[in-house]
Parts: sequence; structure tokens; C-alpha cells
Amino acid sequence: MREKGRRTDWVAIAAGLALGLSFLWHGMYGFSGGALFVLGLGVILASVISLTRPGALSGELAVLAIGVLVFAMPWLLGYTHLPLAAWTAWIIGGGIALLGAYGLTQAGRTRRRDPESMWGANANEMPT
Repeated sequence: MREKGRRTDWVAIAAGLALGLSFLWHGMYGFSGGALFVLGLGVILASVISLTRPGALSGELAVLAIGVLVFAMPWLLGYTHLPLAAWTAWIIGGGIALLGAYGLTQAGRTRRRDPESMWGANANEMPT
């Protein structure tokens, strides 16, 4: 039985959309705003990969890595003096990282239950 997608992937897509648009409501139009936009798109792309291939760990690892990076961005890019923008990055980044960590456990279970759900599991086999 092949799983078609998890609710956590849909929540990660919504969080990626909120992250990608957060620069608008904070007025961050420089490099930091562009980084939030690009990382939000990255979360959406990785979550779509997780939806289409629920046994592939790559999408969940990408969501986890982006979440950790977004959580650290206020310190890395130096906008901790903007409390709303910093708290947005900390909350959304932490949530995305938690979704990625939980998704890794789910993808591992799916991979053990249905080996066909990962990338190219039987790509080199000849049909008989």
C-alpha cells in the first residue's frame, strides 16, 4: 500500500508559504528578506518532494536543515534588533525543523513498509 502524503507535509507547505511571505509584513526588503523568501520556497519544494515520494528521506532532511537555518538567521544576518522579524524566524524556523524531524521518522517507517516509495528503488531492474 502506497501512502500518498502526510498532513505534516501539508503543514510544512503552509509554513513555507508563511516564511516566504513574512518579509512583506516585516518590511525587510534587503538581503534578509530575500533569504526568507528563497528559504520559504525551498521548504515548499522539499515538502512537495515529500508528498510525491513519502519514503524518500531527502525532502525531510531538506525541511529539517532549512528549519534550523531559519531559526539561526536572526543571529547570522544580524536582525535580532527587529523583535517581530526575529520572533517570526524563531517560531516558524523551529516549527519547520520539528516538522522535518517528525517527517524523518515517518519517512523511515514508510520506507520500511513500502520500499517502492523512495527514489528509484527498482530503477536498475529489468521487467520480466
